[in-house]
Amino acid sequence: MHYRPLGRTGIKVSPWCLGAMMFGEMANPDHDEGVRMIHKTLDHGINFIDTADRYSHGESEVIVGKALKGRRENVVLATKFYGPMGDDPNQQGASRRWIAQAVEDSLRRLQTDYIDLYQLHRPTPDTDIEETLSALTDLMREGKVRAIGSSTFPASDIVEAQWASERRGLARFRTEQPPYSILNRSIERDVLPACQHYGMGVMAWSPLAKGMLTGKYRKGAEQPDTLRARYFPKAMSDAASLDMVEQLIPLAESAGMSLMHMALAFVVAHPALSSAIIGPRTMEQLDGLLAGTEVALDDEILDRIDEIVPPGVDVAPLEAATYVPPSIAETSMRRRPMAERAAA
Repeated sequence: MHYRPLGRTGIKVSPWCLGAMMFGEMANPDHDEGVRMIHKTLDHGINFIDTADRYSHGESEVIVGKALKGRRENVVLATKFYGPMGDDPNQQGASRRWIAQAVEDSLRRLQTDYIDLYQLHRPTPDTDIEETLSALTDLMREGKVRAIGSSTFPASDIVEAQWASERRGLARFRTEQPPYSILNRSIERDVLPACQHYGMGVMAWSPLAKGMLTGKYRKGAEQPDTLRARYFPKAMSDAASLDMVEQLIPLAESAGMSLMHMALAFVVAHPALSSAIIGPRTMEQLDGLLAGTEVALDDEILDRIDEIVPPGVDVAPLEAATYVPPSIAETSMRRRPMAERAAA
């Protein structure tokens, strides 16, 4: 396994990161199988694991913690905070109050004294970024966290956070975790260049476009009854995405590989990428993913992919999993009050 720098942290990680979102009641509640999958991943040479407190309401972290007993020092462990973890409105977000509690809960579930990479799962427009960065800086000084990062941040928020860190003398986000795949390439326009400018490591989630690039979903065929199809019915039946899949499959076959392995290799071919996150639910899925970790794409294949899905273009809908800023989500931020419109 060839290891890459995680931005400028000095940490070296495998090009593949095991995402643990599928471990727990949300997808696979079998703890023993989850532990076996993690062990198999580590034995394959992957040294990077990413989870979040929100995944199955903490159960994912519990499974990861069980699996890392006796192997913790050889693993770069990442987790995230932000999502609601209770009915109390303060049991979520990015306030100092919540971060102080959330990190202790994650440390306990993960059965570790420190987290290698602690990430803000989504932007929080209602919280001053300096408040968040100040709390995270203190966690680093206490030795509970080694590095901090963001996830699914627009380029403007990445720049603002970097500016706040420099102005206030605070620890800065060293990584960003955005969605990226052949069908979701918009981050090539500004997010990835911003990360490269600031020396941030990038770990991409959904490199298979929520499973659309596995080859299971075909135009004109009956949609398989999968967990992804139940969670993301719009994305998994999107006509534009299926049209692209039908063009990508023969390209992969002509190169002697599966669509899934070509899709994974595409993501890690970008020079900004430190790692791509794979999120298997079963051992069979893990085996299929691991079989493609040595695949590399030549320039001819990459050029053909660019012809099918142009750089910087999003084809596949990401639905609710991505971040929608208040300026888009909230009608009141896009319309003047009626009285002002009438007066004009």
